[in-house]
Amino acid sequence: MSKTSEDTNNSNSQSAPDFIREIVAEDIRTNKHGGAIVTRFPPEPNGYLHIGHAKAIVLSFEIAKENGGITHLRFDDTNPIKEDVEYTESIIEDIRWLGYDWEDRLHFASDYFEQLFEWAKELIKKGKAFVCDLSGDEIREYRGTLKKPGKNSPFRDRTVEENLDLFNRMQAGEFEDGTRVLRAKIDMSAANLNMRDPVMYRILHETHHRTGDKWCIYPMYDWAHGQSDSIEGITHSICTLEFEDHRPLYDWFLEQLEVYHPQQIEFARLNMTYTVMSKRKLMLLVENGYVSGWDDPRLPTISGLRRRGYSPESIRKFCELIRIAKRNSTVEISMLEYCIREDLNKHAPRVMAVLNPLKVVITNYPENQVEELECINNPEDPEAGTRNVPFSRELYIEQEDFREDPPKKFFRLAPGREVRLRYAYFIKCVEVVKDDITQEVTEIHCTYDPASRGGSSPDGRKVKATLHWVSAEHSIPAEVHLYDKLFLKENPLDETDGASFLDSVNPDSLKTLTESRVEPSLADKQPGWKCQFERQGYFCVDPDSEQGKLVFNRTVTLRDTWAKIQAAGKK
Repeated sequence: MSKTSEDTNNSNSQSAPDFIREIVAEDIRTNKHGGAIVTRFPPEPNGYLHIGHAKAIVLSFEIAKENGGITHLRFDDTNPIKEDVEYTESIIEDIRWLGYDWEDRLHFASDYFEQLFEWAKELIKKGKAFVCDLSGDEIREYRGTLKKPGKNSPFRDRTVEENLDLFNRMQAGEFEDGTRVLRAKIDMSAANLNMRDPVMYRILHETHHRTGDKWCIYPMYDWAHGQSDSIEGITHSICTLEFEDHRPLYDWFLEQLEVYHPQQIEFARLNMTYTVMSKRKLMLLVENGYVSGWDDPRLPTISGLRRRGYSPESIRKFCELIRIAKRNSTVEISMLEYCIREDLNKHAPRVMAVLNPLKVVITNYPENQVEELECINNPEDPEAGTRNVPFSRELYIEQEDFREDPPKKFFRLAPGREVRLRYAYFIKCVEVVKDDITQEVTEIHCTYDPASRGGSSPDGRKVKATLHWVSAEHSIPAEVHLYDKLFLKENPLDETDGASFLDSVNPDSLKTLTESRVEPSLADKQPGWKCQFERQGYFCVDPDSEQGKLVFNRTVTLRDTWAKIQAAGKK
């Protein structure tokens, strides 16, 4: 797998057809399937959806919508050990949030268990399936390798009658877990290992979250998937590239049953820098406490991205930009960040928040005076209007905006230096107050120029810095979560040095600030509300916020790395 930015440098060509859309267009031209287009998104309810799933969701739903077709949502719920209603509900919520609706076309593979069972018996009758008593380890041993052909199971030549009897008894619950399986009878010398008599059913005495204890045998994914597509009349079964080697088996089952045959098409899955997409690895992060849960804003899960402040529009835009390809590549995470910046820049209101407060006292400002200063909500949106922000004698600015002994090219506030306060006045530092013991700066005293209201001086003098601020008296407390990449390595799965991907988890991926202050206009904002903290980045109100305690998650910083990469590629 190689890392590439080939698609990012062609972001303006996302409307050009990809190879899947070309296949669909040709099928419509030749009136294949009577011109109908029916796609599906078939998640397994054994984890939360992530940004890689979003790529498949957008592709399946958009292709159908572009061609007047429909899309099914089907849960491939064939493994009761790993599945849970929690996952089903979260997947439904995530897809709806992304902006897609399957209307009345919600299905489950478990809806088809009876039909799959009958079809399995039909294959037995045709001599195409048999009950095998080999253990799991023995089946793997008999399977062979890529260089060594497999060998037939000693139970492969059972009679049709014996196989039917054993299969029915498997379903009746007569045998213990792991003692028998139903296998397709294909070719143990096939070059494709998936065709070497694959398992179709295994015995699992487990309660299913939808069918209860009705079944104690459950179909394998490869057996249930294609037949479910057939039952639903799917025309284009769009899968990620790891299913390419499974396509011959997908086709073989349908051909042996002589039923309606959808077309399976594979595309490259999404890989992204500083990220893992495996549900198993994501589960390890959750279960081992590296993150707070499936919706932790550091995870690439849809619920995590939503909690962090990503919009459905930005994720759909990202899926358009990365395009659909036939070979694996890795997308820069900065490209995803670019998409949310572009969206929030247009829609998010600007507000002022001080993350690490330092008190400023304006000594020549009247003690009891409060002014309401008019501030622009969003310079990118003329219809966003303005708001009033209170200004008073005592303010907070960022600690990093003051230096007692400023280095070269530091243009912000320092002793004897004048700066502009955003939408307010020029102020000049005249005194520094320190802690008697630590000698840390605790407060700075300034004077202001009353004639500079609005941020300009009538005498035309210039200042080199503009600072954001909040009124000490009127601002409200907030907890702020600053996120960094979850992994230190660009490719966490690169374990050539013998380290696990968990060893590259960034210990500083979350920084929590508990003393932050925000302007009073934010007091009533609800979870999910997004804004730009001026000079700090884009932020979102977290669901853990409550009355009197606002919690903000930083969605993304203001710096746009991917835009620089894109610009460099055009030189």
